[in-house]
Amino acid sequence: MTNRRQFLTKAGLMGIGAAGTATLAAPNIVRAQSAIKWRMQTYAGSALGEHVTKPIVDAINEASNGELQVELYFADQIVPTGELFRALQAGTIDAVHSDDDSMASPAEVAVFGGYFPLATKQILDVPALFYQYGLADIWREAYKKVGGVVWLSAAGQDPCHFNTKKPINTLADLQGLRLYTFPTAGRFLTQFGVVPVSIPYEDAQVAVQTGELDGMAWSGITEDYTVGWADVTDHFLTNNISGAWIGSYFVNEKKWADLPDHLKKLVMTAIEASHTYRNQWYWGGEAKLRATGTKMALTSIPAAEWKQVEDAAKVFWKEIAGQGETAAKVVKIFEDYNAVLEKAGPPYTNG
Repeated sequence: MTNRRQFLTKAGLMGIGAAGTATLAAPNIVRAQSAIKWRMQTYAGSALGEHVTKPIVDAINEASNGELQVELYFADQIVPTGELFRALQAGTIDAVHSDDDSMASPAEVAVFGGYFPLATKQILDVPALFYQYGLADIWREAYKKVGGVVWLSAAGQDPCHFNTKKPINTLADLQGLRLYTFPTAGRFLTQFGVVPVSIPYEDAQVAVQTGELDGMAWSGITEDYTVGWADVTDHFLTNNISGAWIGSYFVNEKKWADLPDHLKKLVMTAIEASHTYRNQWYWGGEAKLRATGTKMALTSIPAAEWKQVEDAAKVFWKEIAGQGETAAKVVKIFEDYNAVLEKAGPPYTNG
């Protein structure tokens, strides 16, 4: 028995030693020696950010085993939204969730971020455009040209409607309205008499209450209820100037290069999961609140009159396409895609 116990003990020790040697000798994933810390700022305020950005941050922090920790900052908390690109490029912040337009990106594709007039009809158009029609490759190359910032992924969100103090029943009702909106959307809407107003995101609600703003052309009805805008505006126009917001995740180029490959995969997985969450949150929210919401009365501009806006968008597209080769390529993709939707018919189009 003694000899048997000695044999088993020695065998066990040899096994442990061999396993230990094998573990040390085998190739392993490169892991950070100490926690990598990122600061991410989103275009969204705190109430909206809970749904559109915080899920990705929580997913990364919970799954990274302490190797990557992301601190989330909401709209304008570190820098104003219009300075997000410069701050990201300089390394003042490490990652950003925003549209190209709002963050004043110098990339050739910036004008198409946010709400490019009448380019999309609903939320799933955005991933289809990026991953079936080639916009992802164009965005990726555009940011390589600029340098300092890496584009990671884009997704759709809500459509761009008008929520206002007074009802909008005709295009004439847009005349003189001071609206909080996106740069390119505002530029397009000026031809209909809209006065675009640029203020910090968190000031928009108070600006309506004080009379500085007449409302917003910034979101769908889900956001209006979520962030409190439905509490200060009385009417919601069912016509929209864009079917889905085009927004992206960006990261500082050096921070991305220094990140181990397994953490890069984790970040991308978390991003894709957050896209899925937003898809259902917005899609279901838009329908439910338009059907059952009690805070804003719904109004509509007749389709025959709204066609003036649709025709104006086509002219606007031509103007943008004339800005350069990349712009022309993106506009051609929008044209081709929308032609497919029209031919496909419902549910891809309204009629």
